[in-house]
Amino acid sequence: MAIQTQMDVEQAVKDRYSGGARQVEEGLCCPSSTYDPRYLDVIPQEIIEKDYGCGDPTQWAATGDVVLDLGSGGGKACYIISQRVGPEGQVIGIDMNDDMLGLARKYQTDIANKIGYDNVSFRKARIQDLKLDLDQAAAWLAEHPVTTVDDMAAYEAWCEKQMDAEPVVASDSVDLIVSNCVLNLVKPADKAQLFQEMFRVLKRGGRAVISDVVSDEDVPDHMQRDENLWSGCISGAYREDLFLKAFEDAGFHGVEVLNYESQPWQTVEGIEFRSMTVRAYKGKQGPCYEHNQAVMYKGPFSAVTDDDNHRYPRGVRIAVCKKTFDLLRTGPYAEQFAFIEPREAIDAANAREFDCRRTAIRNPRETKGMEYNATTEAESCCGPEGCC
Repeated sequence: MAIQTQMDVEQAVKDRYSGGARQVEEGLCCPSSTYDPRYLDVIPQEIIEKDYGCGDPTQWAATGDVVLDLGSGGGKACYIISQRVGPEGQVIGIDMNDDMLGLARKYQTDIANKIGYDNVSFRKARIQDLKLDLDQAAAWLAEHPVTTVDDMAAYEAWCEKQMDAEPVVASDSVDLIVSNCVLNLVKPADKAQLFQEMFRVLKRGGRAVISDVVSDEDVPDHMQRDENLWSGCISGAYREDLFLKAFEDAGFHGVEVLNYESQPWQTVEGIEFRSMTVRAYKGKQGPCYEHNQAVMYKGPFSAVTDDDNHRYPRGVRIAVCKKTFDLLRTGPYAEQFAFIEPREAIDAANAREFDCRRTAIRNPRETKGMEYNATTEAESCCGPEGCC
């Protein structure tokens, strides 16, 4: 039997969360208690008590970041992040639910006055389509009602033009994407597009930190057709391994699990559903050039493999291109490798292409120079805490 249609899914989610915006619904997701209390003082209780999530991705925002919150709901995460990024940062909340957007915007001026600046905006859009502004689309339709096939064609043409000219979120414009128990609410057919959109709007070097409910087994079709289970963050949950693979398939690298709840939040028909927070980075794409650099994996595993299938045996100098060398010095990798620069730097204009399709050991002479023949006196001390 077919899984329910997009309209069924969206309407079920809209109805459930509209109700949650009007009145607290205890059973809607599994709210986290890890938020830093310093940032909660300025947030009205109405927003705090109507927050529905399963983790705390806000803690990964840094000063000056441009942050996008997918499924921002009543705005709690946005207002926390607003304080973390400071006046030089920016926060964009995306939601398609009018009641939730109304709650988030209700206190925007009051909160801005309390913290001394306003760096938050809330926009109506689907999180799997960060190009079309649904408020602008509704305004256009109010002036141009669709009653014929030609009217529909005109609307679709307007949408295409509008998405190109004024996307809700521009490409390569965001430092950090956060989301809290919302990705599972998107129907399966749209989930690949959702991850592609996240990848599109992130800057090179940007990262996504996503908290969501995942399952330890595939969710059967009959559960996926249950509107209550779907809108309750159950039926649309990713299977744990496929959640991580969705990031990989979209082009992300450095995918890591930051938090994995050992105890399930809920168990349905023997399937365990729990909160998991994942971080992933954008930026491994691009040309590869030879700069005679090497990296040495320090352990503790005997070997590791990166997202481009380069293998790094422990303690072995592995030849890498400059792009990979710079990539490994950042994000989650930096503490795991020793980085070996060439004795004489290679000018970028003279660098030749590097074949990243293979894993090769770097001969130390490639880094030092084939004619290198220095003899030096022993250093008086060989470590930061004293002599050898």
